[in-house]
Amino acid sequence: MARRTKTKVVAGLGVVAGALGFGAFNSSFDVTMQPEVTNEVFAPHFTYRCIESEIAPPLDDNGVLTVAVWNIYKQQRPNWRQALEEFTQQSDLVLLQEASLNTDLKNYLDANHWQVRMANAFRFLDTPAGVMNLSRVSSRQTCAYLAMEPWLRLPKSALLSQFTLSDGQTLAVVNLHGVNFAIGLNEYKQQLDSLKSVLEQHQGPIILAGDFNTWRKARIKVVRAFAHSLGLKEVQYHNDHRVRVLGKPLDHLYYRELQLVKSEAPKTDASDHNPLLVTFKLTHSVMY
Repeated sequence: MARRTKTKVVAGLGVVAGALGFGAFNSSFDVTMQPEVTNEVFAPHFTYRCIESEIAPPLDDNGVLTVAVWNIYKQQRPNWRQALEEFTQQSDLVLLQEASLNTDLKNYLDANHWQVRMANAFRFLDTPAGVMNLSRVSSRQTCAYLAMEPWLRLPKSALLSQFTLSDGQTLAVVNLHGVNFAIGLNEYKQQLDSLKSVLEQHQGPIILAGDFNTWRKARIKVVRAFAHSLGLKEVQYHNDHRVRVLGKPLDHLYYRELQLVKSEAPKTDASDHNPLLVTFKLTHSVMY
């Protein structure tokens, strides 16, 4: 069982409170000290770092793989569900950041047929929050990772999953919410490096995606160097409406050993981020 500590966080700046999305300057958070993941929605038990599935059919649909990436802003906007259903109706895999497992999200998940994996970054008012994967089929394995925000002492989370593909390969997928409130780059680099040992050993295609909080040039350089070390390419968007801070896009999707078919970053007012919608084809012949 992972240990938790009750942490009182006082945010003295309006921008910090706004970024957290809780609308309060003095809020109580239940913070886990170890990475935790769950596949349960209505009574989630975050007690394991990794979850494995004995049955894991191919994620792609006859060699085509459609992925959606979106920071859902803790479902604070009233039209989040309509937008999520619209963006993901053709998706095989959905990578969400800032998912808050409240009643509304539980109801959405109950009405749909997603396989769910969620990392617990922290709880606010007993509601878990973190990155969440929604997929047509179960992953073979999904592991959670945490990285502490140095100022706020609230973790950012990541999930690293392994999916079966119809060509016999294994796809590694990282859903990451990058450390934000840090002046230097040490914590930011450490968050990426915690994933590197697994990804370096992986033979086959990789997707690395999420809200990287790349609001300065130095952060973008760190992410690009990390992606380059793994042989990953960044998806470019014809209509690029990714949210930007100081002129820098925050959301990215990197990939390798997949063929990019199409990509877009459409506008929405259902979150403070716009989604990434990307379609790939497998580069090997379908075996199944």
